[in-house]
Amino acid sequence: MKKEITYQIFRNNKAKETIVLIHGYLENSKMWAPLVPYLTTNYTVLVLDLPGFGKSPCFMPVHTMEFFAHTVKDVLDKEGIKESIFLGHSMGGYVALAFAAFYSGAISKLILLNSSTLADNEDRKKQRMQAIKLATQNKERYVSLAISNLFTETAKIQFPKAIEALKAEALQIKLCGITGALKGMKIRKDRTEVAQKLPCPKFLIAGKQDPLIPYAVSQQLAIKANLSLFTLSGGHMGMVENFTEILEILPLIDILCK
Repeated sequence: MKKEITYQIFRNNKAKETIVLIHGYLENSKMWAPLVPYLTTNYTVLVLDLPGFGKSPCFMPVHTMEFFAHTVKDVLDKEGIKESIFLGHSMGGYVALAFAAFYSGAISKLILLNSSTLADNEDRKKQRMQAIKLATQNKERYVSLAISNLFTETAKIQFPKAIEALKAEALQIKLCGITGALKGMKIRKDRTEVAQKLPCPKFLIAGKQDPLIPYAVSQQLAIKANLSLFTLSGGHMGMVENFTEILEILPLIDILCK
């Protein structure tokens, strides 16, 4: 690629495995900062800013999940990493699934956090188009609404500082990054069969109060796609709402894979 995406590697020279952390929509690699110190005790950790997010540039008007996946593969190839654990939050899970569709042999373990294998339905596609229009007209208002909608009313009361910090970070995203990802998510494919056939251990960590992905849907997907399901007590933003629970779940996943 002529343009380079931004990434960091936190190396553990004794570790046998690398874990790739893929952020969600309106996020960047900084979202993983609280988790990295815990993971580096056992893994080499790679975090990156997807095209159009964080410090990574936009590449084109539409950033498809497949394009995101190929850019991740470019980074892994550059670093000589042949196989990794993938942990993707929300849109990052869509990217991990797209990666699995092309490079299944390069994934040793798949963990979807507050994510789904499904494509957008027609109502959701219309919402994406409305979001593109609003973001283009008034990015600040759109970002504020979009971030707020990720949280339940209870969570808004519990985490006001974290929500304001997320909004401030999201406001730094270029408009092309916002609209490019919205267009890409709108046309993404259903990857349920990809997840089902993926030959490595596969997990879904779902929020019981998730306002975007109903928990009942996550339960059904876990069965259909052959994903081991773990449940968080909160909503869509597990890294904010349920960080301690995630710290408890990840070692359990390691135990299940041994």
